Formats: sequence, structure tokens, C-alpha cells
Amino acid sequence: MVSVLILTKNEEQDLPACLASVAWCDDIHVYDSYSDDRTVEIAKVAGATITQRKFDNWASHQNWGLKNIAFKYPWVLYIDADERVSENLHQSLQLFDVNNANAAYEIRRRDFAWNGTWLKHAQVSPFYLRLFRPEKMRYERLVNPLSIPDGTVARLEGYLDHYPFSKGIKFWFARHLGYADMEAAMRLQQMNAGEKFSVKKALFSADFTQRRYHQKGLFYKLPGRPLIKWLYMVVVRRAFLDGSAGITYATMQSIYEYFIVIKTKEILPKMQVAKK
Repeated sequence: MVSVLILTKNEEQDLPACLASVAWCDDIHVYDSYSDDRTVEIAKVAGATITQRKFDNWASHQNWGLKNIAFKYPWVLYIDADERVSENLHQSLQLFDVNNANAAYEIRRRDFAWNGTWLKHAQVSPFYLRLFRPEKMRYERLVNPLSIPDGTVARLEGYLDHYPFSKGIKFWFARHLGYADMEAAMRLQQMNAGEKFSVKKALFSADFTQRRYHQKGLFYKLPGRPLIKWLYMVVVRRAFLDGSAGITYATMQSIYEYFIVIKTKEILPKMQVAKK
């Protein structure tokens, strides 16, 4: 058996279905950022253990949770409120050997568009480290955090289903405007620290997390990033095979990339003035 960790902030809409998908677990933890809707009430009715903490940034918040929440089992399955454990993933978890020597497991996530289309090709990162020993996992980056396992990683069969548009496209854009603020802050921190990124690691590292970290760092240095991202998603990853939803999603991701560009330009002069 494994414990389940669900991060929440005003998730009364999505949380019931999320909890239903993990109802087989007898150690569900809802880690809440002081919701002001019915999130906590829903979690209590489902029998979940509630832990609350004010959100600061993704890495800090997740790291605090792993260190301070008292999980019943040595393995933790981490999911968001807009995600669901599929039946085939549930079956894999039932057969999971909790005594194995790995630190973490990658699980494939399926992102679904607003019309129910699986964004199979448009989705840039299908595998995520979501099953792990909490003492062997830590996170870095303010937003879209990197999962850093202390030990070997394997892959677990089954899908984690994700519904990022459950609250509508307007909410998606509003959330990503907030993400852009944190991404811009991260980019400027890296510039000030003179952080170096490796092409070799970005292309050939066996560690997916390390590979993605260096890819992101190098990508931020490229001019015309929004267009490059659109072409990568549509042409290289063949988002067009997902139909109109794939093309639209690629366009939305490119707009998000442009948010980061203009937020960086907005913050940079203020930082330069502060240094003087």
C-alpha cells in the first residue's frame, strides 16, 4: 500500500473526482493552501488527513510537505486535484513491490483538452516522478519544479489522467500569467548567478529531470522562443495529429512563453536599478 498526497487551493470543483479515484487508499493527505471554499470540508468528509500551509512557491511548499507530513506508508503517490488515478495505474499500484530499492517511479500522464481530446502529441512532458520515498525526493525551481530523486528511478505502468482545463480556458490563462511571473523571476536569478547549462546534458542525459532542466535553461537563451515552441510542438511533436485541440494547445503554450518573455523584460530594469 502507498500513501496519497493531494495539493489543493480552492479545489471544491475537482477534488471530489480526484478523491474518488484514490478511494482505495487508507492514508490520503490533502495538503491545502488555506482554501476559502469547500475544499477542506470535502476532504474531511472523504476521511482525508488535512495539513494547511500558506503557499510561497512550488519547490518550497512541496519540500515542506514531504518533510513535515506524517505519512503512514514508505511510498507516496503525489497527485493534483485536477488529476485522476486511472484503473490501469491503480492495478499497477496494487501489484507494487514496496520493498524495492528505487527512490522514485515515473508515471505517464495523459493531458486532456477542454473537449476531451487526449493531447498525446502536443503534450511536451509525458512522464513525471509521482511515486517516491518522501525522504529521497526534493524539489527545485519556483514554478514547474524539478523533481530531484536521491537514488535510482524506474517506470510504473498505467496512466495518471490530467484535466488542466476543468475550470475553463480563462482560468488556464490566469493561472499561467501567475506562472509567468515566477518563471521570469527564475530566469533572472539564473542570469545573475551566471548559471551554466550543458548542451550535452540537455540532449543525452539518462536522467529525464536533469535533461529537462538543461533543456529549459538553454531554451530561455533563444530569441523568438514563442515561435520556436509553437513549431516544436506542431512540427516536431506533431501536435496536429491531435486535431484542432492540438494546434490550439500549441498556440496557448506559445502565448504562455510570450508571457514569460514580456514579464522578464518588465522585471529586468527594476532589478538593474536596484543593483545601483
